[in-house]
Amino acid sequence: MKFYSTLIGFSFFLLNLLVINQLQAQKYSNEFLSIGIGARAQGMGNSVVASIDDVTAGYWNPAGLAAISTEKGLQVGAMHSEWFAGVGKFDYLGMTLPFGSTNRRLGLSLIRFGIDDIPNTLSLFEDDGSVNYDNIVAFSAADYAFIGSYAQRMKATENSELLVGGNVKIVRRVIGSFANSWGFGVDLGMQYKLGKLRLGATARDITTTFNAWHVTFTEKEKDVLLATGNELPDINSIEITKPQLLLGGAYAFTYKKLKFMPEVNLVATTDGQRNTLISADPISLDPSAGMEVSYNDFLFLRAGISQFQKEKNFDGSDYLISRPALGIGLQLYSLRVDYAYTNLGDSQNRYSHVVSLQLDLKPKKKTASDF
Repeated sequence: MKFYSTLIGFSFFLLNLLVINQLQAQKYSNEFLSIGIGARAQGMGNSVVASIDDVTAGYWNPAGLAAISTEKGLQVGAMHSEWFAGVGKFDYLGMTLPFGSTNRRLGLSLIRFGIDDIPNTLSLFEDDGSVNYDNIVAFSAADYAFIGSYAQRMKATENSELLVGGNVKIVRRVIGSFANSWGFGVDLGMQYKLGKLRLGATARDITTTFNAWHVTFTEKEKDVLLATGNELPDINSIEITKPQLLLGGAYAFTYKKLKFMPEVNLVATTDGQRNTLISADPISLDPSAGMEVSYNDFLFLRAGISQFQKEKNFDGSDYLISRPALGIGLQLYSLRVDYAYTNLGDSQNRYSHVVSLQLDLKPKKKTASDF
C-alpha cells in the first residue's frame, strides 16, 4: 500500500508541474536539449523513457541508471551526429559508476550542439567605408549542457521494481564574443517495472530553468548594427525554460532467441501552442513510438517515428509529416556500437547519420592470490 501511495503521489506531483507554473517563457528555449542523444534512442524515434537502462539514461530518464547492474562497473558512452546537412555538430559524452551499494549510481553527461566557422561581417567595412575582406573572422555559436545524475532502486520484488532519479544541470550558451549565458535546472525521473511491463516518467526543468544572458558588443559593433538597420539586443536578459513532462510505456517479451521491446512515449510541453499532433495553449502533446528487436543480445534492429507536424500545401490544405528513423546495434563483448538514420521531421527530408559507442569497464574480479 505504501508503494502505491508513493507512485500515485509522484504522478500527481508531475501533473501539478504542468498547471501551476505561470512564468512567462520563451518558446523552444534550450531546444537543443530536446534533440535526443544516443543512436539507440534516435533509432527508436526517441521513445525510450520507460526502457532506457544504460549511460544515456542520465539524459532521458535518470532513474534508468539504477537499472545498470553493478557488475558492469564504469560505463561510458559517446555520440557524434551532424544536422542541417552537416552545418550543426551535436556531440555527447557520458559516464556512470555505481556506489558501494548495488542500489545506487551516479552519472555525468556533457552535451554540445554548435555551429562553427560563422563569418563575422561586422568588421567588413573600414572607417572610410571601403570593404576589406581580410577583416572577416569566424566564430562559433554553441550550446553546452553539463548534467549530474543520481539514481536509486527504491523497492524491488521478484516481479516488480521501482527506480527513481534526479538531475542537476548547468546550461552554457555562447555566441562568439558577442553574447553568453548561464542556466541552471533540475529534472526528476522514475521507472516502474511490473513483469514485462515498463512505465517511465521524466519531469524536465521542474524548477523552471533560467538562462541569464549577457551581451558584450563593442561600441564599434553597436554602431555597425545600428547603421545597418538592426536593433541592439538587451545587455542583460533572462530566458526561461518551462517544464516538460515525458511519459512512456513499454512491453518486453521474447520469442526463442529474439527479444522485442515496443515503446510509446508522450511529451507534454507547457510553453504555449506548438505545431504538434495535439496542439493547444499552454499544453501541447507530442507522441512517438519505437521498436527494438534483438537477437541473442548481439544484434539489435530498431525503428521509430516521432515529431508529427502539420505542413501546408500550395492550395492551403494541411498535410501531416513526421520524423521516421531506423537503427542498428552490435554488442561486441563489453563494447556496443549503435547507428541511426533519421531526419529532422521537416518537409525538406534532411537526413542525418548518428553514431554512438558504449563501453563497460568492468572491475577486476578478486582471486585467492589477491588476499
